[in-house]
Amino acid sequence: MTTGSDTAFSGSIPEIYDRLLVPLIFESYARDLSQRVVELKPRDVLEIAAGTGVVTRAIASSLPDATRLTATDLNQPMLDYARAKQSLDERVAWRQADALALPFEDNSFDVAVCQFGAMFFPDRVRAYREARRVLRPCGYFIFSVWDRIAENEFADTITEALAGRFLSEPPRFLARVPHGHHDITEIRANLSRAGFLDISAETVGKRSSASSSREPAVAYCQGTPLRAEIEARDPPGLEAATDHAASALAQKFGPGPIEGRIQAIVATAVR
Repeated sequence: MTTGSDTAFSGSIPEIYDRLLVPLIFESYARDLSQRVVELKPRDVLEIAAGTGVVTRAIASSLPDATRLTATDLNQPMLDYARAKQSLDERVAWRQADALALPFEDNSFDVAVCQFGAMFFPDRVRAYREARRVLRPCGYFIFSVWDRIAENEFADTITEALAGRFLSEPPRFLARVPHGHHDITEIRANLSRAGFLDISAETVGKRSSASSSREPAVAYCQGTPLRAEIEARDPPGLEAATDHAASALAQKFGPGPIEGRIQAIVATAVR
């Protein structure tokens, strides 16, 4: 179950998230997801949990001018950041929206897409039903979630490093939320309960690279809600915790540019 702090992307988090975490782990999957959408030749696309807009930008750069894209997110600071980076594209409409209660008419979209957002939904079956409701007959729902944390080396290393620093109450946000919804059997079952057909799910592995160990340490410790967990345990200790995570990464991957494994699950379902 997610908590309020698990979904708090505010303050400096959107900027750090987009500047560091997006190129580190999100951009390559955004290109993959965009290609899947483009191949379907949709007229109207809904993006759920758009974040700072990495998928929005990838889709908009690939779709024809006649296609319309509606990008939504529950978190207004993230949506504001995304809109500021793409404010001149008239094909994109921006709207704050809860995935569990989408403010759109039935049968409004050909494709609904969501990159790494489903892990944050407090009721996934309800969210999937909402995605199905706003899709036209034979419309597609495509989304990605992170695989287990052991398959994502930077996140796993940082989580273990912080567990060694905060022995009595380890901050487990990364394992609990971003990497907490990786059971393909459960994903398929939830989509089926929501009424979807022709359900498929596949693991997609990639490589993540950074110019230094400090870069992913800042990205995860300061550009995600993990920051709130660190500051709750040691209010003035964010920089020290970040340095500790960076040292653990350098010890495992080397002192210079580093590279690690990342892995996600991409699910596709048809209304």
